[in-house]
Amino acid sequence: MMNKSGKPAPARETAAESAAVAGRGSRGRRRGSPDTRAQILAVARGRFLADGYAKVTLRSIAAEADVDAALISYFFGSKKGLFGAVLGLLANPPDVLASVLPGDPATLPERVLRAMLGTWDDPERGRQLTFMVRAATQDAELIRLLRDVIGREMIDRIAEHVGGPGASHRAAAFGAQLAGVIFSRYILAVEPLASMTADELVEALSPGMRAVLYRRPRPPSRRTM
Repeated sequence: MMNKSGKPAPARETAAESAAVAGRGSRGRRRGSPDTRAQILAVARGRFLADGYAKVTLRSIAAEADVDAALISYFFGSKKGLFGAVLGLLANPPDVLASVLPGDPATLPERVLRAMLGTWDDPERGRQLTFMVRAATQDAELIRLLRDVIGREMIDRIAEHVGGPGASHRAAAFGAQLAGVIFSRYILAVEPLASMTADELVEALSPGMRAVLYRRPRPPSRRTM
């Protein structure tokens, strides 16, 4: 659209973008624009690969991208969401896990298994995740980043959720079982895992995963005379 001077009128921001950047004109930060999201993603990818997931903050990315941190929250919701967007994922594993943590602790293994299997079995979402894992096996920086994210946003979250003595070790063992299922079924296509239905896998695997996640301390052995 043209203004009275015959020059193109500036693009209008959405109400959400305007709210995200309101009050920051005095700080000189760049306002939202069609290129802002792409700029944030470019900066975030570089920072994640260079510094790892744990050390990067939304504020540090905002400073380098010359935008307000509120605008990053508007576009991506959280650091987990930003990470998923950087990798171009339609389904971000930490977000999938977070969605099923609430609920009966006794059925947590079933919920996690069903959510993960449903995500990886989906043609579009699963193809992206498979590509990510295969790419990571050939890229040391990417595999370091994924290791950081899995540890911080998945293993640690499971440990916090289940609590109790040895929670971090139990959560790590639970995560290793999940990783084994994913790698065997979707990367190596090991049979019969690759052809089993989600219901069959949940029935076969959830008891063992529950035993790992909620295992009881072994009673002390009795000495025999």
